[in-house]
Amino acid sequence: MSRVAIIGGHGKVALHLTKILTDQGHQVSSIFRNQDHAADVEEAGATPVVADLAELSVQDMADVFSGHDAVVWSAGSGGSSPEATYAIDRDAAIRSMDAAEQASVGRYVMVSYLGAGKDHGVPEDNSFFHYAESKAAADEHLRHSKLAWTILGPGSLTTDPGTGTIEVSDEPQQDSVPREDVAHVAAVVLGDLGTVDRTIQFNSGPTPIAEAIEAAI
Repeated sequence: MSRVAIIGGHGKVALHLTKILTDQGHQVSSIFRNQDHAADVEEAGATPVVADLAELSVQDMADVFSGHDAVVWSAGSGGSSPEATYAIDRDAAIRSMDAAEQASVGRYVMVSYLGAGKDHGVPEDNSFFHYAESKAAADEHLRHSKLAWTILGPGSLTTDPGTGTIEVSDEPQQDSVPREDVAHVAAVVLGDLGTVDRTIQFNSGPTPIAEAIEAAI
């Protein structure tokens, strides 16, 4: 049994992941901002931690992470203002990595997106630009950290039921993937040290999730 802290714990991927991990016997701490969401998080099996990521210092986060074995970043600013996007998706994410190191957590899984990186190619006049810039900076910081990291790069997220199958590829045939399957991918990589220091890009596909990941590493 391990203890996992999920940042952005009321998101759809996070709630699916919470159920998967708790069903496997792990303990989950779920970090989210809105107190009204506590019941949903508890129903999924996690211990709620109500906190605003934009206001938490590295030390604050380290205090939350203390005693955990892994951190999963599944938070996002939700397409709000550029300022909020940089504050959460870049700055708070980077602080969470530094905090995980400070708290000696070790394992860190980042939910990013397919195509993230410095050469993301999103034009500045596109509303997605600020998010792309934020994720590029956060992912790069994680790659240069001392954490045992894995970055997940799913394509467009859907609310369709999970299929349990994916395609791992930088250029997959499909362009979307159910959030439930993203959660299953996160659960698999958390328990597979062969995915450490790797970026796994994927979408819906024909191969069972664990098999697809094993083949990719």
